[in-house]
Amino acid sequence: MKKVIKMREMSDNQEGIIRKISATGDMGRRIREMGLVPDTPVQIQGRAPLRDPVAIKIRDFTLTLRSDEASGIWVEVDVPEHQS
Repeated sequence: MKKVIKMREMSDNQEGIIRKISATGDMGRRIREMGLVPDTPVQIQGRAPLRDPVAIKIRDFTLTLRSDEASGIWVEVDVPEHQS
């Protein structure tokens, strides 16, 4: 089953497809300039000990995002039936 969640809610190593950028202003522009746009596949690579920042793999490179930036990115992920 598919579900759209905020990127900050994704688990380590979880993959998904960016569906929406809700961040606005300078933050939204910065996110888009980094290549984080709808229909782009992403994977969570890991997090710092306090869960901020988060490392993501996009295309062939790794980016780090602050938690507030990851909150403005909505990603479609596969969710097992028992977790919906």
